[in-house]
Parts: sequence; C-alpha cells; structure tokens
Amino acid sequence: MENSITPLITNDAVVFGLLMASLAFVFYTSSLKNSFWSKFYKIFPALLMCYLIPSILSTLNIISPAHSNLYTMAKNYLLPASLVLMTISVDLKGIMNLGSKSIIMFLSGTIGIIIGGPLAILIVSYFSPETFNGVGFQEVWRGLATLAGSWIGGGANQAAMLEIYKYDQSLYSGIVAVDIIVANIWMAILLLGIGKTEKIDKWLKADVTAIEDLKAKVAAYQNSITKNPSLTDLMIVLGVAFGIVGLSHFLADNLSSYITSVVADPSTSVLSSRFFWLVLLATSIGVILSFTKARKLEGYGASKFGSVCIYILVATIGMKMDVTKTLENPGLLAVGGVWMLIHVIIMVITAKIIRAPFFFLAVGSKANVGGAASAPVIASAFHPSLAPVGVLLAVLGYALGTYGAMFCAYLMQIASQ
Repeated sequence: MENSITPLITNDAVVFGLLMASLAFVFYTSSLKNSFWSKFYKIFPALLMCYLIPSILSTLNIISPAHSNLYTMAKNYLLPASLVLMTISVDLKGIMNLGSKSIIMFLSGTIGIIIGGPLAILIVSYFSPETFNGVGFQEVWRGLATLAGSWIGGGANQAAMLEIYKYDQSLYSGIVAVDIIVANIWMAILLLGIGKTEKIDKWLKADVTAIEDLKAKVAAYQNSITKNPSLTDLMIVLGVAFGIVGLSHFLADNLSSYITSVVADPSTSVLSSRFFWLVLLATSIGVILSFTKARKLEGYGASKFGSVCIYILVATIGMKMDVTKTLENPGLLAVGGVWMLIHVIIMVITAKIIRAPFFFLAVGSKANVGGAASAPVIASAFHPSLAPVGVLLAVLGYALGTYGAMFCAYLMQIASQ
C-alpha cells in the first residue's frame, strides 16, 4: 500500500533528476580512496545505497511511487534493454557449465515459499489469532495465496491468484504492503550480503570455481574486443537495444492478446501476461544475437549500458519501500516475516548441504521472490556476465508460479482451519 499523501515532489522529471543525482553521488563516493568512504562502503555496498537512498526519500515523503510512473518506465523500457545488452555477449556454454546447483537452489526456494505459508499461519495464529478473523472472501489465506503467486512467480501469477480465490479487494492493499515491505527488506539484506560474498562462501564451504571461470572468461573476452567507441558505435548499441525492446513489446502485445482470446480464463494463465512475454522475448533475442557478429557490440560497452539501465531500475524499486508502512498491519506483517524466514532457512540449509555458492542462494531466492525485475539486479551485482542466470531462473519461476501458489493456498486453507 503506497503512500496516498501528496509528496513534496510530484514532477517525474524532478524525481528522475533526484534519483540520477543519488546514483552519481554513490558511484562517485564509492570510487574515492579516502578512509571514511572506503570503510563506509565495506559496511554498506554501493548497490545497497543505490536502493536505500530512494527508499529514505520515499519514507520522508519527498518522493512517492504512488505519484510517479518511473518504476513502470524502468520496468518496461530499461529492464528489457538491460536484458538485451547483458545477454548479447553471453557465454551460454559457460552458464550451462555452472551445473545443477542453481536449479536445486531455485527449487529449494520455491519449496520454502510453498511450506512457509501454512507454517507462518500456524506460528502467528498462536500469538495473534485475531489476524485470521476474516470470513468468506475476507479469509486471510485467500489474500496470502496472492502473495504466494508473487513470491514464486511474479505479478502475473499474483493477479491469477486474486482471480482464482476472489480475495476481498478492499483488503488487498494490506497484502500488497506486506509483499513490498518483506520482499524489499530481504532484498536489502541480500545486497548487504553481496559485500561479504567471500566470507559467506567460505562458511558454506562452496565450490565457486565454475562461477569464477565464467567471470574470468567473460572479462578476457571483453578485454580482447574493447575499443574506444565513436558516436556511431554508441548509437548502434542503443539502436539495437531499444529496437529489440520495441520489437519485444510488439510481439508481447500480440502474443498476450492472442492467448487471452483463446484461453477460457486468461486471468489464471501467466501466458496471457505481456510482461512475461516481454522478458522472455528480450532475453531470447539477446541470446540469439550472442551467436552472431552482434556479440562484438560488447566491445563498445554494451554491458555497461545494460548496467546503467539496471541501476536506474534499482533506484525506482527503492522508491517503493516506505519503512513507516511496516507498522500498519503488524499481524499480516508478522506472517510475511515468518514466511520469508522459513524460505531463507530452507535455502541456507540446502546451500550448506550441497555446498552451493552464495550467488546461487541469492539469485535463486530473488528469482522466486522478486522475479524478472529483481533476479538480474542481484545476479549482475556479482558480475554483469551473470545477469542472464537471474533471468533464466525468473522465467522458470513464472512457469511454476501459478501451480506452486495453488498448492500453497490449499495448505494454507488447511492451516487456517
């Protein structure tokens, strides 16, 4: 539930300028070698600050996502552009060589969400039974089913669950608030953890050789083709990126419209979601181009442009986090917090057993909980070449989201009784 009070700044041009200035400030100060900033960024990684500063501005009601279209712009234009630019030089064989641990970690995250929901209801009902007082279409498990859809798949799966279980929409904003707050707190913790990846991997006794080999291979390839780009080169990079974004939107519109017209109940099918097709198409076209001469666009800084798009997206995601909202519905928030904790515990235990790197834990979790808007952000924070891993797992999440959420809803209904 986003802030309905009019913020200090409502002009998106001003808000965008403020976000870009915040990003520039973080990047400039994190590049300084003096003792204060180097110590500061060891505790708070630069990516985390790119996320936190907009969230502080939102909490202080200087800016508000409820009065801005910047997140929609970033999600629909910059995210697919970044997917194209980051996959155009992808080493698909190298990603395949990362092995089965990424899939195992992703699926353990999905299982954590499915069993976490009913367990959270049982735990919270002991000390806050009034949280579950609703009857009929106001039953809380129905609302939490939409949260399961969001946390296994994404927005399309969440909308499908709302349609299937008919949760009272006058209460729905409380569920949305829990979704945003809990998911964003977990995102902040993951970003904090990225700065301590080596220590975490050591504790997990993880084998990171495949990841390091892929990063080294990509870095060597980038160095071998890097040039000082001319204006023409830069225009070609941006033309290819946004040309493919336009093509992906065109195809996504037509595919989702066609599926909506032939499916009996389109609201329950992720295949009727434009955003699902947009992400899938932009990624697929980028991967196809990686087998052509277009791969050499990396020499002109394609992945750097992709990273710029990702960081702007991070800032707009940060806008959606208003920490004062955590006090609005403590019972529901407790359910969300316990649920997320169970998801995390299962993932940590799995990572420890199979000795999976923290990278797989973080990306596997966000591919579930954050979907295509967050998983590439987390993956590229480890290394730009790893962004496609986040995308591929997020697409898998979309595919499993509706089925996993329906099974979770069934278990939550039993737990509620």
